[in-house]
Amino acid sequence: MLQVFEAAAGWSSVRERLVGRVRDQDLASLDEAVEFAVRWHADQTRPAGEPYVEHLLEVVCVLVEAVGTTDIDVLRAAVLHDVVEDTECLLEDARECFGDRVAVLVDWVTKPPRAQGQSREEARAAYLARLRTAPPDALLVKLADRLSNVQRLDTHPRPEKRRSYYLETVDSIVPLAQSHPWFRQWYAAWRDTFGHVAGDSPNALSQ
Repeated sequence: MLQVFEAAAGWSSVRERLVGRVRDQDLASLDEAVEFAVRWHADQTRPAGEPYVEHLLEVVCVLVEAVGTTDIDVLRAAVLHDVVEDTECLLEDARECFGDRVAVLVDWVTKPPRAQGQSREEARAAYLARLRTAPPDALLVKLADRLSNVQRLDTHPRPEKRRSYYLETVDSIVPLAQSHPWFRQWYAAWRDTFGHVAGDSPNALSQ
């Protein structure tokens, strides 16, 4: 059965789950990152209607509860990974508040603005290709980010988006997961669960 990560109860509930896994001083630092993200994302919601912050917290849950990541910079980057791409926040704002390493990680998983004359599809392809050279910590954030986005793929309101997102994940994200045993196994189970979206053969992952 596919493991699904929940954060609908909010940060206070997730925080309690992290006690004993993450140091107290690091949890306090995460408090600041969550507050920062909530302030910038404000009333944004996900495609299925849930508050945007749920996605950010799910990414943290994946990294801590499944992967065992306790590096505070990686966890803060997980909370902040969409703040530059999806709000008016500047990367320098994140750097000023949380340091250079967090800002670098956020930058790696942020889709850059389209270059002049570049189509949306070309820009997205360039972004996904760049991820192949991402440092390990940035790759962890990206793999957890996409996991949160696709773990409930059937709740997306647009069937054509479900199919395109599935295919993109198989083509561009699943290969990135092969170097990490836990993510490799999770994405294999995910592909098995949602293969019907594009008539895909999940057995291809195990061959």
